[in-house]
Parts: sequence; C-alpha cells; structure tokens
Amino acid sequence: MKVFTVSDLHTDYAANMEWVKGLSSSLYKPDTLIVAGDVADTLDTFTVTMSILKEKFQHVFFVPGNHDLWCKSSEDSHLDSVSKLGVLNDVCTSIGVTTTATKVNGVWIVPLLSWYHQSFDKEKDIEGLNIRPPEKVASDFRLCKWPPPLNSLVDEDLARYFDELNSKEFPSVFSAEQDKCQVITFSHFLPRFELCPEKRMLFYPNLPKVVGSNWLEARVRSIHGPHGSETACHVFGHTHFCWDATLDGIRYIQAPLAYPKERERRMNGGEEWLPLCIYDSEKGGLIGGPLQCYWSEYYSSHSREPENTELAPWVADLYHPLSAS
Repeated sequence: MKVFTVSDLHTDYAANMEWVKGLSSSLYKPDTLIVAGDVADTLDTFTVTMSILKEKFQHVFFVPGNHDLWCKSSEDSHLDSVSKLGVLNDVCTSIGVTTTATKVNGVWIVPLLSWYHQSFDKEKDIEGLNIRPPEKVASDFRLCKWPPPLNSLVDEDLARYFDELNSKEFPSVFSAEQDKCQVITFSHFLPRFELCPEKRMLFYPNLPKVVGSNWLEARVRSIHGPHGSETACHVFGHTHFCWDATLDGIRYIQAPLAYPKERERRMNGGEEWLPLCIYDSEKGGLIGGPLQCYWSEYYSSHSREPENTELAPWVADLYHPLSAS
C-alpha cells in the first residue's frame, strides 16, 4: 500500500478543481489519500471534490480546515461552524471518506481536529508598524459562526474545544495497538511554531497568531511518544508552505496545493509533484527525506532568531511606521 497526502485544495478555484479532476483514475486505485483540510469554502464544492477523490483512491481520510467551516450567506442561514462540522462528517460517511482513526493494511491513520489560538505565537512581536491584528485580517473571524459559549475572540477557547473532540473519537483499540505498527497522524493546523517561518520573513507578520495549537502538539506527543521514533510522522496544512522537517523525533510534512497564484511563484515546485507519497509498504515504509522544501531547508542550516524583529527586505516595503498621534 502507498499513502499519499495533500492539503489546501481550495477547489473553489477552477484551476484547483481541474487539478483534482485531472488525477489519474487508475494509478491510485489501491492507495490511500490523506487530505489535511481546506478542501473548499462551500458545502457543495466540498462534496463534489471529496466524491471525485474517493473515486480515484481506495481510502480517503479527511480533517477539516478553517475554510471548510466557513458559513457563507449562500448556504443554510441556520448553519453554524459546529453544525457544519457535523454535516461535513455526514457527507464523508455517505461517500466513504474516513474522518476517525482507522487502521488500513497495518498502518494507523489518525485525523486530529484542531483550531488555532493567538498565544501559540511564541516569537517577539514586531511593533510600531501598521500591521493589522488577525481579527481584522483573517476571514475566519467573519465567516465562521460559533454557537455560544464558543467565541473566536477568546484566546484558546476554540483550540481547547476542538482538542476535546479528539478524546471522544479515538477507538479504544488504537492505544493498545499503536506501538505495533506505523502511525501517521494529521491535522490542518500546525502543532509547532517552528513549522512556520519567522514573522519577520512573512508578508503578513502576524500570521503565526492564527496557525497552530499547543493542545494539538500535546495530542501528537501523546500518540507518538514524548521522544517520537524513527517512524513517527505528522502531516499538516494551512500555511501553504511546503515543509519536511524532523523535530524531537517526529517528522512533520506539509504538501499543499495552495492557490493558483501561489503555485505560479512558489520556490519548491507546483502541482506536478502532488499528491505526495509519504509511505510505501514495498519500499519499507515511510519515504525517505527530507524533501526539497525551501523554508524547512532554510531552517535546517539557519537558526531561528525569535528576538529579531528586523523585517526581511521583501517585507519591509509593505509596512510603514505608525504616526505619533
């Protein structure tokens, strides 16, 4: 068996939907696909996309991203983001897509629900510039609808809620058998801040405040062990940066399709290398790495400087000092 992965399909873009439709209808028939969130903004497009993927792969696993939980005005006005999560799960069940921890041909594949919180950002803020706060920039704060008492403006509220959902989903057999076979966990959001470039490198320096969860990292560690192992692997998405790095014994991989314009200018390939094969039983298990991904390669030879707030040249021209008034 082979296990492939892709994240951030964003098939609301016609070019991305064409990419999904263009995947071979025969090449992947025996194989498994992990979809690490952000399939589509709307339920109809999500359903079409996942149905196509299930026709091409024997097994498809999914965990939702932030875009998947948007509630647009064109959809049911009574639908909030928690109820939409339930609808997405129902759609997946109806077309044979798996959303819970399941063992496939000796490999445990474990979807982990998560959400970001701003305290996940552990690096020094860049101050004195016209950098807008996340709630003024990220569309989630406008397009996700949370039923009381959940509140996106209460830091850690959603991250804690989504992590608690994982405790209810794990089959009892999983913990008893996980150390006997390959385990691949996956989420949409980041479990470690080191999996995102430093904020001084980013076009939007406040991005690290809306990318990851400390609860998610604790959950990953509870599964793979505090020190990881040679076969520990976690797949993620969200930031649209290709990534392949091993931290404290766990290999972290991101293989995003991303937006069409991002693929045009990306430094580490385009859609032709996706979906990414991360496991092949005939080759002994996990595919060797690390892959050639720009930012994870950069940090393999450069130390992070969390106290450095000097913007990179390609970022500095985008921001101006705040006026004294």
